[in-house]
Amino acid sequence: MTESNQSSLTDEQITAVQGVVDRVNSYQETAPEGTVESHLRGGLSEAGIELADEQVAALTQEIEANGSADAGQVLR
Repeated sequence: MTESNQSSLTDEQITAVQGVVDRVNSYQETAPEGTVESHLRGGLSEAGIELADEQVAALTQEIEANGSADAGQVLR
């Protein structure tokens, strides 16, 4: 997804991303480094959502730093 498309995520897509984030949040504390991003990418793929590398990195950083992430705030 290009930068110009980043803000065009629908509410339904944000909700799907949040579902993936919530699933990853549930086990991130014990996950080895790199696992959070890997599982985010896998979950997003399963949900049919394609995000830019920068967006995945921002979600990953937020989860690793705070133990959770609000997809709507991070992606918009």
